Amino acid sequence: MDAPIGVFDSGVGGLSVLHHIRAELPHEHLLYVADSAYAPYGTRTPEQIQVRSLILANFLLAQGAKALVVACNTATAAAAGMLRERFAVPVIAMEPAVKPAVAATRSGVVGVLATSGTLKSARFAALLESFGKDVRILTQAGLGLVECVERGELDSAETRALLWRYLEVLRAEGADTLVLGCTHYPFLRPLIESLVEDEMTLIDTGTAVARHLRRRIDECGLATTSRDVGGERFWTSGDAAQAAEVMGRLWGRALTVAPLPASASAA
Repeated sequence: MDAPIGVFDSGVGGLSVLHHIRAELPHEHLLYVADSAYAPYGTRTPEQIQVRSLILANFLLAQGAKALVVACNTATAAAAGMLRERFAVPVIAMEPAVKPAVAATRSGVVGVLATSGTLKSARFAALLESFGKDVRILTQAGLGLVECVERGELDSAETRALLWRYLEVLRAEGADTLVLGCTHYPFLRPLIESLVEDEMTLIDTGTAVARHLRRRIDECGLATTSRDVGGERFWTSGDAAQAAEVMGRLWGRALTVAPLPASASAA
């Protein structure tokens, strides 16, 4: 089936997931929406996130999407269940990689860097209940980091100072494994690695999500039969020119980013 796969995030961070999807599914056409006018989702209520998720899902389905990927941990926590109830297409969602982090830790202390919305969610509480019984799991809200990535500031003085503050809290408590619990954060990986050196193993879920997506579309008979290289289309609810500059840098080549139509931009 040659219909595209729709992906959305609160902003540009979900491109970290899209990279893994493109590597896993080179022949599929991909649609991506960066909801940057409403980023970060971590500071919004679950009800607000549900409204935005429903609007973006409807937009992507109107473009012919055969499956949806919620490339945002906060939107997953607030809205993935609702989207699965509303739509018949496969809905693939994110969650912080607590389980693999627990398996990887040697010190018995795991740090989770995520948005406040993710850390306060019932979905995250369930992860801690399921996998956190035999280790210490320390949580740290990465306030301000999403905004840094949205501006393309991957190694600025502000970004470095914020990360240093958050990481030092976790390192002081003995965390040797760090869960990148927001899809924006993998773009900060080089900076994080320079700050923690060899003291922490970094874990995110982009590869696992891409593999799960491939399994689901195979199971549902939705995989493309084309052997041509798949294409991508991009939209943003924010400033399209700024998005094209930042997203092109994160994606690795120049991009055309279209503004979302007014019907999908207004909450």
